[in-house]
Amino acid sequence: MEYVDPTVFRLAIFVLAIFVGYYVVWSVTPALHTPLMAVTNAISSVIIVGGLMAAAAFSGGGGANAWVAKGAGIAAVTLASVNIFGGFMVTRRMLAMYRKKDKR
Repeated sequence: MEYVDPTVFRLAIFVLAIFVGYYVVWSVTPALHTPLMAVTNAISSVIIVGGLMAAAAFSGGGGANAWVAKGAGIAAVTLASVNIFGGFMVTRRMLAMYRKKDKR
C-alpha cells in the first residue's frame, strides 16, 4: 500500500475546508448574520497579530526565508484588514435594516 504525500493530503483538506466554509456561510439566516460577522472580525484581528509577528520574525536576518515570511505577513495583514473593514460595513448595514424609519 502506497502512502499519500503530506502536501497532497493538506491540499485536499484545504479544498474541502473551502467548500464547507462556502456552504456554511451562504446558509446562514439573516438573523444570525450579525453575530457571525462579529466572530469573524475577532478571528481576523488574531490573524493581523499573527501576520505582524510573521512580518517581524525574520527582520534581523536576510535570505529567502525572511522575504517569504515578510511577504506572507504583509499579505495576511492586508487581507485580514479588508475582511475586518468589510465585516464592519456589512454589520452596520444589517443593523440599519432593524432600525425604525422616521415618519415624516
